[in-house]
Amino acid sequence: MNPAAARLDWRIPEKMKAWVLGGPGELKLAEKPVPQPGAAEVLVRVDAVAVCATDLEVISHGEPALIQGGLPFNRNFTPGHEYMGTVVKLGAGVDEFEVGERIAVEVHAGCGRCERCREGMYTACLNYGMNYGDHDKGHRANGFTTDGGFAEYAVNHVNTMVHVPADMSDEEATLIVTAGTAMYGLDVLGGLIAGQSVVVTGPGAIGLMAVGVAKALGASPVILAGAHRDRNRLELGRRLGADQTVNVHEEDAVEAVKRATRGKGAHYVLECSGAPGALDQAVHMTSRGGRICLVAFPREPVMVDVAHLVRNNIYLYGIRGEGRSATRRAAALMAQKRFAAKLIHTHTFPLDEVPTAIRFARERIEDAIKVVVKI
Repeated sequence: MNPAAARLDWRIPEKMKAWVLGGPGELKLAEKPVPQPGAAEVLVRVDAVAVCATDLEVISHGEPALIQGGLPFNRNFTPGHEYMGTVVKLGAGVDEFEVGERIAVEVHAGCGRCERCREGMYTACLNYGMNYGDHDKGHRANGFTTDGGFAEYAVNHVNTMVHVPADMSDEEATLIVTAGTAMYGLDVLGGLIAGQSVVVTGPGAIGLMAVGVAKALGASPVILAGAHRDRNRLELGRRLGADQTVNVHEEDAVEAVKRATRGKGAHYVLECSGAPGALDQAVHMTSRGGRICLVAFPREPVMVDVAHLVRNNIYLYGIRGEGRSATRRAAALMAQKRFAAKLIHTHTFPLDEVPTAIRFARERIEDAIKVVVKI
């Protein structure tokens, strides 16, 4: 722990500022009681929170957030899940962290008792059931089933926290969970990717982090595919480690991948775009016996050449969030400066300007990628 941080006098107020979701698209700055940590929990003073594309979905449409089985509108709910901060109070039984330590958080705390949680797949916890986030069973997801980080304080289970090194900025630390999602996708594809070809489709925040993580793990070549409006992001992908980029509006992505892999196709494909035709493209750019991981998802059902998938023994996986402690391993790569995650942070706003931060992220104003709120 930072000795200077240990000497700070953490005066915790009774009330805090927090953004609350009213109706669809309606955020209001309110005053809420500062939450108190229970057993195996800590109180975090939120120092920075990034805006995620899923936050935009929650604020506009409600899902995938659910509060006690219902949509989160007009329930005094505070969104935001990609945050970092400082530990200011410990709950009963906590000795994994100390007051004054900087931490980043991941979203899910599974129940810890179901089959999936015991396998480390707590983002696929069986005890969220029909009512996502069954609190009685112990499952919670910050910013989805419980209050999140668009506030001055938040409570987190110790299982969801990762130490942040002293030389990492608050803004970069908010990206740890994004890199953790990319790491989880590579995990389910097999994990050992040194010398293997990896294609990432969709240069959003997770796609760009997937490029950085894949390159840090030794993948070769790493190919990033995106659209016309992603020109700057494709260039950013090169700075994060992509050996080749493909503008899908200028050339056929499948043919480009085949050329780069001597006609065989890629060992692994991470689909991070959610575009309607992206999965079918992924199927045709993957080598025989290769693997595809779906990180994003389209809004509507899509057509896929299943016969090609089967004939070529191609494996298809889907992930939810950042399971199996992948966040901790991604944080280690970032702490070792194996890739420049901070490159995707483009804008910063204060807590009072969360609606502006949301607008910049949604409308991609000034080519915004990761918009961070400093508190």
